[in-house]
Amino acid sequence: MVTAGNAPSLGPALSRLADAAAELVGARYAVLSVVDPERGLVDALFTAGPGAEELRRAARRPAAGAGLAGQLLRNPRPLVLREPTDDPRICGLRADAPRPGGFLGLPLRVAEEVFGNLYLARTEGGAFSGDEVRLLTVLAAQAGIAIGNARLQETARLRERWIEGAAAVTNTLLAERSAADALTTVAEQARVLADAAAGVVLTPTGDGGMEITAASAPRDPEGLVGTTILPGSPVLVQLLGGEPVFIEDSATDPRMTTAVRTRFGPSMMLPLQSGGRLVGTLALPRRRYGRPYTELERQLAARFASQAALALVLAGARADRERLAVFEDRDRIARDLHDLVVQRLFATEMMLESTRRRATEPVADELLARAVDELDSTVQEVRTAIFALQQPPADASATFRGRVLRETAGAAALLGFSPSVRFTGAVDALVGPESEELLLSGLRGALAAAHRRPGVSRIEVEIDATAALPSGGAGVRLRVYDDGLREDGTRGTESLTQAPRAEPPDGV
Repeated sequence: MVTAGNAPSLGPALSRLADAAAELVGARYAVLSVVDPERGLVDALFTAGPGAEELRRAARRPAAGAGLAGQLLRNPRPLVLREPTDDPRICGLRADAPRPGGFLGLPLRVAEEVFGNLYLARTEGGAFSGDEVRLLTVLAAQAGIAIGNARLQETARLRERWIEGAAAVTNTLLAERSAADALTTVAEQARVLADAAAGVVLTPTGDGGMEITAASAPRDPEGLVGTTILPGSPVLVQLLGGEPVFIEDSATDPRMTTAVRTRFGPSMMLPLQSGGRLVGTLALPRRRYGRPYTELERQLAARFASQAALALVLAGARADRERLAVFEDRDRIARDLHDLVVQRLFATEMMLESTRRRATEPVADELLARAVDELDSTVQEVRTAIFALQQPPADASATFRGRVLRETAGAAALLGFSPSVRFTGAVDALVGPESEELLLSGLRGALAAAHRRPGVSRIEVEIDATAALPSGGAGVRLRVYDDGLREDGTRGTESLTQAPRAEPPDGV
């Protein structure tokens, strides 16, 4: 967070105030320091007066709690020293700096809150008078009010920025369809809001650890995604308990064990938790030796993480509802195909078969036989389509029939058309594990070979679980036919793969 002491709009005003204070009382130099109350350090330093250039070369930034600065913070009252040259509380000057003859220290305060100090010193003219002290006290009060107002404005602006960012993430997550995209959105938005070197989201692993599954890092992003925190890590124990972890220096903190920790300094690790459910962890590391996070930034980031976790849960629930609606619709289509289309095709096939038996002319008999065969093939393909509709498309199928359909669907993306697939017999019950791998390997090889042949417009895949092996035993036969152009100029290639049939379970 940019503090009021070094904000571009406030800096010139404080510099002019230091100039005015030095000129008003004829001081050799004036120093106006702004204190960071959380870190106890001087956050900004403004110098003025005839000795300003000498002071800039000689001055250092002491800790706010040291010397006169510390005394003014602990006891915020005007401090007048008549002969301060040898006073041990005068710190921050080297031996070659201009030594003060009369010294005045004033706290910059509003009510009970101290924002910094104003120091003035003379090398000639002795101590400051009471009137001068009262006059400069008014100037110091104005500086305190300016710094206080600037910090209030910065706090309000920062709160508004985080609120707007959280709202933007929520809107984006509810519109996203991919879980990976949703996590990346959270990491990217949080990184920008926190002014961090990287934004990463870790999700729980099966062994009780956590893994970085999404990351946003404009500089040096290599090696972030896939980095894991092993089970039992002190940081992990705290995160799994729903508690945030704040780290001053990731590279040296013994709790950090990942290989990428050496790139980063201050860091926040915030649990993404909603309704007692831990969705993951949001980590926001800053670059090495970067500015530590303030208490306000920690609070705002924790609230952002809570809202982002809720949005992730809602987005996941919405995606689940959409998938369920798709499955229900596919199931309805499959039932309609089975109850209406297949039954009508089967009835038509029976009618044609009956007519063929009564036909007397050989030509009519041949035509009817071909029509019956075509209808039978159509019924088989419609049944295959029904089975495919009943399979969850995003999940790997555990059945042999489902794996065959997945292989052909993958080939369709390369071929530009879908191969026809036909099953004969109870293939899921009659194909054992070894035969399944053999047949799938043969299918992949045949589809790859067909893709390489020119002019392929049709591929037929037939799996017959009622076939006989050349040895006479029961087997399963895979036939893949394509109409591509062969090397000899002819069209049509057939590939056969055979495997032993498993013993069917009872009742099959």
